[in-house]
Amino acid sequence: MLSSAVRLTETRNSLEGKLIKLLIVESPAKATTIKRYLGEDFEVLASYGHVRDLPSRDGAVDPEQNFAMTYELNEGSEKHVNNIIRAAKKADMIYLATDLDREGEAISWHIYEILREQGLTETTPFRRVEFSEITQKAIRDAVDNPRELSMDLVNAQQARRALDHLVGFNLSPLLWKKIQPGLSAGRVQSPALRMIVEREREIEAFEPQEYWSVEADMNHDERDFISRLVTLDQERLKQFDINNADQAGGVRERLLAATGGKLEVSRVTRKQRKRRPAPPFITSTLQQDASRKLRFTAQRTMRTAQALYEGVSIDGVSQGLITYMRTDSVHLSNDALADLRGQIQSIYGDDYLPDKPLAYKTKAKNAQEAHEAIRPTSAALKPGDLKSVLSDDQFRLYELIWKRAMACQMANALIDTVQVEFDVDDATFRANGSVVAFPGFLAVYEESTSEDEKKAESSLPDMNEGDVVTIKDIRADQHFTEPPPRFSEASLVKALEEFGIGRPSTYASIIQTLVRRRYVELDRRRFIPTDTGRVVARFLELHFHPYVDYEFTARMEDELDAISRGEEDWIPPLKEFWDPFIRRVKEKEETVSRKEAKLTRVLGTDPKSGREVSVRLGRFGPHAQIGTVEEEEKPKFAGLRPGQRLETITLEEALELFKLPRDLGFTPEGEAVSASIGRFGPYIRYGNKFVSLKEADPHTVQLSEALELIAAKKQADLDKIIRTWDDSDVQIVKGRWGPFITDGNKNARMPKDREPEDMTLAECEELLAAAPDKKSRRGRKKAAKKTAASKTAKKKASKKKAAKKKASKKKASRKKTAKKKAAAKTESADSPSA
Repeated sequence: MLSSAVRLTETRNSLEGKLIKLLIVESPAKATTIKRYLGEDFEVLASYGHVRDLPSRDGAVDPEQNFAMTYELNEGSEKHVNNIIRAAKKADMIYLATDLDREGEAISWHIYEILREQGLTETTPFRRVEFSEITQKAIRDAVDNPRELSMDLVNAQQARRALDHLVGFNLSPLLWKKIQPGLSAGRVQSPALRMIVEREREIEAFEPQEYWSVEADMNHDERDFISRLVTLDQERLKQFDINNADQAGGVRERLLAATGGKLEVSRVTRKQRKRRPAPPFITSTLQQDASRKLRFTAQRTMRTAQALYEGVSIDGVSQGLITYMRTDSVHLSNDALADLRGQIQSIYGDDYLPDKPLAYKTKAKNAQEAHEAIRPTSAALKPGDLKSVLSDDQFRLYELIWKRAMACQMANALIDTVQVEFDVDDATFRANGSVVAFPGFLAVYEESTSEDEKKAESSLPDMNEGDVVTIKDIRADQHFTEPPPRFSEASLVKALEEFGIGRPSTYASIIQTLVRRRYVELDRRRFIPTDTGRVVARFLELHFHPYVDYEFTARMEDELDAISRGEEDWIPPLKEFWDPFIRRVKEKEETVSRKEAKLTRVLGTDPKSGREVSVRLGRFGPHAQIGTVEEEEKPKFAGLRPGQRLETITLEEALELFKLPRDLGFTPEGEAVSASIGRFGPYIRYGNKFVSLKEADPHTVQLSEALELIAAKKQADLDKIIRTWDDSDVQIVKGRWGPFITDGNKNARMPKDREPEDMTLAECEELLAAAPDKKSRRGRKKAAKKTAASKTAKKKASKKKAAKKKASKKKASRKKTAKKKAAAKTESADSPSA
């Protein structure tokens, strides 16, 4: 694809002299840094990410035409693309230096295709370069050792994009039609949602089991320690062997009597174990560690890592601090190993440096070993030395990466462990202790361990067989088994990776989508599925099970990996997926009712009216309903309370919801006070005014609480008033954008050159008379839609006009060229030589 153009240009430039080289990267921050490394011979431009993509409409992928894909320039890309085209026309050599993953390869290919359409690829050589760090050596090595575009990687990305597009544009409209507008489904997003919903079901179905532990508080050589009962009646004690208070109390009394306040050491076992350092970070482990230790979201981690990779200004010069952060390889280059080992020896000494570099095996099936793990570009750039030039987030993340990379090449930690056992009356107590004999890698990496993860190392007093220790007390403690924990970002990323679902580089956007669609909520950094999320997950499980099946999704990832390795063509897997998928979509569109899709549960009958009581997901969220739309009498609706779920709410709980609005009494001014739930949540009504109930429950709130809220609201309203007039409803009040005039029915702007104190009542009334009438909410929406439609129409007309102008210019140019050619022919025919 590139070789003929290379030869042509090399021949041309051997005659003409100096090469003009254009290098294209994704980010302007990178462009600035790289330009400094390459010098005046190069022009470095940024594509600003993806330049082309499938348009957001159905039909962009055509399965009937071998999955032909119609690409369009992304919004805002035209300017950057035009800059690249202009520079490319002047260039004698073009280097495509986008990121070194599939996405980066695809961006390079899109740029190549755009320039091919401009007729530039036949005359100008294109070379693909890749680097995993933005340092002078890495950039120079990459430019000196270019390669061809990898169509295997490009096709793998195209197949992934086509799959995601086909799933989204066929499944999402079905969700809108059957459940509610604005929902979405995705090839990776939906299995991730299913994972969260299944965990919630496990928690709800969990039944705690009681068990008891027996521990002895001991003392030896004036040091307290604890031992635990591990055998009873010469049998190893299992978790549920002691499962009630009477049994536990009996064991305690028996052992207290048998010990008589003293116990002899029966056995002492001393061992030394090695603790090996963790491998350097890959994308997923970085996201997990940053979540646990720094409390960063996956998105925040990737955004901060991107900034560290692209370059930070140090002494006025931009410098990349870490290697590329989208990787699934734990490989480290020889240069990196030498760098890290040199710093370890310099800072910690020979004892902390292993005889040879430590090697780690990459778990990911398709990890590209030529790529590197995430590490500092130079271990000599210590976090403390950079603190003044980094933001707080950048410093904390860089410190985590630096420490993990250093630790991964340090000596093992040595832990001395001791186990002491005490026999008494066919039972055994055991005490365990450990102490760090040699810190090894823990000297650097222990500091970055989060407080809640730190395990206190318990040390024991020195004891030998035959020593007698004092028993201060024996305790029997009650416990209950706990349900599995809800997923955090770190544990969800780990689970997705273990199942082989998606890729680490996509996890941040998947999680963001689940939150944005309100499929999940975050409570104390744990994911709780909303009723909307549960309804969508249940619908997909029931009707599209293969496509939310973890193994199916993982197999699709394996196929995409096989395409990227060149082992498989990209069309057959798409066809194999598409044919059964679209048949199922069409079938479910016909056979599944909205009632079934919305998880409608009939709970029973209302004892007062005899009408059906049900719960379902409505346009504004989950609600209970008395009656059906088929009946002559309109149904009654009531929103669910916080914590209530469509799948678990009972008839009694649902009927309680219809006791709203609750009359609470009156304000001191005689206004009726009531509590209820509306479209925007719970509220208190007083007279014709409302105040939001943010904390209290409308089913239980008391008049005294409501009056406090009303008083606060009235005071807040009074605080807004700047100016009033006796015997008039006209006021000047504080608004979000400054003071304005109102009489309760109309609002008018304050003149810019006037102060509220200077305004007269007559002036205010005149401004109000000239002001437009207030529009209803519906009217405002209609007007907004009209304005948006008008803007869209103008935009389309402008594009059409520009296209027409362009076409007209081209036509004129062609005519001009044709005339010139004709004139040239005539001149040639009339010349003496002819």
